[in-house]
Amino acid sequence: MNVLVTGGAGYIGSLTCVSLIESGYTPVILDNLSNSKLAAVEAIGSLTGKTPECHVGDIGDIALMVELLRSRKIESVIHFAGKKAVSESVSKPLDYYRNNVTGTLNLLAAMQEAGVRDFIFSSSATVYGEPKQMPVTENSPRSAVSPYGRTKLMIEHILEDLARAEPDWSLTILRYFNPVGAHPSGRIGEDSQGVPNNLMPYLAQVAVGRRDYLPIFGGDYPTPDGTAVRDYVHVLDVAEGHVAALRTHKGQVGVHTYNLGTGQGRSVLELFTAFSHACGRNLPSRLVERRPGDIAAIWAEISKAERQLNWRARRSLDEMCQDTWRWQSANPDGYRA
Repeated sequence: MNVLVTGGAGYIGSLTCVSLIESGYTPVILDNLSNSKLAAVEAIGSLTGKTPECHVGDIGDIALMVELLRSRKIESVIHFAGKKAVSESVSKPLDYYRNNVTGTLNLLAAMQEAGVRDFIFSSSATVYGEPKQMPVTENSPRSAVSPYGRTKLMIEHILEDLARAEPDWSLTILRYFNPVGAHPSGRIGEDSQGVPNNLMPYLAQVAVGRRDYLPIFGGDYPTPDGTAVRDYVHVLDVAEGHVAALRTHKGQVGVHTYNLGTGQGRSVLELFTAFSHACGRNLPSRLVERRPGDIAAIWAEISKAERQLNWRARRSLDEMCQDTWRWQSANPDGYRA
């Protein structure tokens, strides 16, 4: 079965393509390479023996997407293409609304025209905002606190409205918590362009000498050690979650929503300590002010994905750190090397 993967040369997209190929699917990638490299596509080929077809283009181009959907006989779409940094979205909200919301509307319009009705959306735990109770379930109140989170929430509402208006669609929403890690081969990992916006890639760049120290944003949160708590999940577990969703819901109409996390909250300091162990040395850090748009703590309730998708995060925090270090130490300058 042919699957269009938008943003398929990116971090989570490329590793999902690996999982798709290993599960017998044929991914076709559409990526504008704004935050990705073709080297990731080559790595997919070297790891699986099958290099996916990759088209350099943008989800703003409806005609291109219609042509791909029809000519490649696409049956399902997995949508990763989008900007993803919470702090950057606060300073550049229009970029985020334009790229994430308008881009998704363009993609859905192309699917509508081409007659493709199976869609898996890369959403985020940020749609829960500052949660009142933990862990958050798929039915917890939604109230995003950053422009990035609001783009994800808007798209979820769009998909829910679409399902009511056109009930022949199968629409799956996967709310990731904090994907980290890399392929254990060290061939595919997160290659942040410029200064990383997320904790793990920043920490990895400190470890290889590209950054002087790790800024820890806020030490006065109402958490056990004062630093923010997140549900860190291995990116390969997230990738496998997409394959499980595709297998389960292909042709099953309606909206299907799942949390993809471990069900366990870990603090910034816990991750910092685990990564220091993985790279074999203590790393420099500095406590700084909180970032706008960040919340104190969040982690997932994951029983729905376990029950309905037969999916569970299997990899440990130590594996997340070890695989990240293997990738970054082998590729200190990322794919540019």
